[in-house]
Amino acid sequence: MNILYFGDVVGRSGREALLAALPDLKQRAQADLVVVCGENAAHGFGITVRQSEEFLGSGVDVVTTGNHVWDQREILPYIDRQHRLLRPANLPPGTPGVGHVVVEASRGRKALVIQVMGRLFMDAIDCPFRAIDEILARHRLGVTVHAIVVDVHAEATSEKMALGHHCDGRVSLVVGGHSHVPTADARVLAHGTGYMTDAGMCGDYNSVIGMIAGPAVHRFTRKTPTDRLAPAEGPASVCGVLVRTDDRSGLALSCEPVRVGGDLAPAWPGPAPVASAAD
Repeated sequence: MNILYFGDVVGRSGREALLAALPDLKQRAQADLVVVCGENAAHGFGITVRQSEEFLGSGVDVVTTGNHVWDQREILPYIDRQHRLLRPANLPPGTPGVGHVVVEASRGRKALVIQVMGRLFMDAIDCPFRAIDEILARHRLGVTVHAIVVDVHAEATSEKMALGHHCDGRVSLVVGGHSHVPTADARVLAHGTGYMTDAGMCGDYNSVIGMIAGPAVHRFTRKTPTDRLAPAEGPASVCGVLVRTDDRSGLALSCEPVRVGGDLAPAWPGPAPVASAAD
């Protein structure tokens, strides 16, 4: 399977850039599954029902969120009935929505997408390691599902890396989000799981993590209140990762960054690797 994951979509610039680029990127990647983090789509804070439906209607299979999941209150009743919009799985029991979903990818294959949120420097929520283990106890890669993607919305790179190694050999991809900056460590871990600490954002990088630079700089230099931060609206870079998996095991054959448009240097994966007879 070919899996495309795109990092946090920030504001109108990020939404428009991703939606414009998506048909071509899906075709170039021959993508079987597309996952997008949409938690900053609504002017930087949360996601609306209309935006979720726009993503899902444009070829995205699953939309994930994060710490801004409840910023747009209209999402509360919607997320309970639209299970392809995920909230973190390690939120307390009884929280609206779901933290994982099995969807049908191309050619009738099934893919499990899980989202968890980190705890270091973030909310005091349930353990993400335990949440993942409970879900993986019910779904086995290469047996009950053909691919498993774990989206880790977390502040600390150490926590994301620990979760990657914790899942290595049991899932197809562990990919981090939340920092809005793409890391240079896309790779396949020792036991066959694709990994990238942070996929980066889909947004204007002439900014402070997607927000207009002036007010953000003012907050750091003056330590006084400013107007609410607003997304930068210049040309956006679409950032993510492409993972190609072995059809039998579901493990990753390659894991490479995707960067298209905007200020960042472009990146696109090389030719698809060929699985050996021993795979």
